[in-house]
Amino acid sequence: MSDIARPTDAGHIPAAGHIPAAGLASAAGAAPAATALAATDAATMPRAARPRGRHGWAPPAWLQAMPMGLVFALFFVLPLALVVVVSFWDYNDYEILPSFTLRSYTETFEGCYDQLPGLCTIFKTYVTTAELCFAVWAITLVIGFTISYFLAFHVRSLTMQIVLALLCTIPFWTSNVIRMISWIPLLGRNGLVNQALTQAGVVDAPLEWLLYSRFSVILAFVHLFTFFMVIPIFNSMVRIDKRLIEAAYDAGATGWQTLWNVVVPLCKPGIVIGSIFVVTIVMGDFVTVGVMGGQQIASAGKIIETRLNALQFPPAAANAVILLAATLLIITALTKVVDIRKEL
Repeated sequence: MSDIARPTDAGHIPAAGHIPAAGLASAAGAAPAATALAATDAATMPRAARPRGRHGWAPPAWLQAMPMGLVFALFFVLPLALVVVVSFWDYNDYEILPSFTLRSYTETFEGCYDQLPGLCTIFKTYVTTAELCFAVWAITLVIGFTISYFLAFHVRSLTMQIVLALLCTIPFWTSNVIRMISWIPLLGRNGLVNQALTQAGVVDAPLEWLLYSRFSVILAFVHLFTFFMVIPIFNSMVRIDKRLIEAAYDAGATGWQTLWNVVVPLCKPGIVIGSIFVVTIVMGDFVTVGVMGGQQIASAGKIIETRLNALQFPPAAANAVILLAATLLIITALTKVVDIRKEL
């Protein structure tokens, strides 16, 4: 009987070595319940009365995002809204009339219905712009994917990967205009390329289409914007687990099968992001088209520039809205290939 613990009196706490087994079980069962009750109380407690963390009060997520949201609204949403509003205003030879009208849009598409099934001027211009955009996108995609693949899978050292990736940024140390016009001494009628081809006997006369043509415009675009395709694809490739490549080879896949069925699907986010960069820049560019095309090639950006030079701001705004809509359609089609937010 002496070995059996007697019930303790109220207010009497037994020694640690003499706590009954039943007491231990009840204490162990009460601990989770107490924790859950405390969590419930904390969740229902008013925010102002909640205890602060170690670093003080943490602002809510919407308050943390407010500064960036204000910058975005001030420098993107507001200017875009102004462009849309001005596109519906009237104008004359010397002023803008703030009255609602569809004149700028009707003038832009004037004669399109009468020329069916042919294309009117505005549609021909957008077809030309789309052709240039597609050609530049395809070439930059091939070059960017090749460079990224080399950096990700053939350069083993992380240091060398970083160094070689930074080398791609060297052309950006100079102005785009300087990099663009540097092709003129090379591609001109008396340029280095024509001289080399003529002296080698490859051609009898200088090639006229090397400069001030679609070829020179596409070449300049590829030179200027390939970097925007390299970095997103390279960023996706370096995240690929190399064991997947080894597993594909162990399963008997050839190099092309591994590339197409393993590498390319895992690089889709980078391909789409790079494509969005290239497409949006090329669609709105007018300087490169004007300089390298010899002011002979029409593009969507050139229409806006021409309207602005004539101080016709509502038509320029209307064409900007149309260009934005066309670009958004292309971007929407690209994002259908892969959900970027989900993949990232």
